[in-house]
Amino acid sequence: MNAVLLQSLVVAVVVAGCIVHAAWTLMPAAARRAIALALLELPLPAGMATFMRKHSVVASGCGCDGCDKSPAKVAAPRVQTITLHPRLRK
Repeated sequence: MNAVLLQSLVVAVVVAGCIVHAAWTLMPAAARRAIALALLELPLPAGMATFMRKHSVVASGCGCDGCDKSPAKVAAPRVQTITLHPRLRK
């Protein structure tokens, strides 16, 4: 195979992969979910099927996994004294 043809083929595969990755990342969640569900109908390799199953479920709207309910944040707020210092007039 000609070296220039091989190099062009590798570049085309890398660019196509980057386009697919950017489109998947920037796509709305509803569209990603619909595509993932449609692709799960096909016989996919195990890793790709796991990835599609992960994206086929409806997640919460905020994308949070409970980080706001950690014990450190549930504790009572600390009381702090604020001291006001008057400015000296010149």
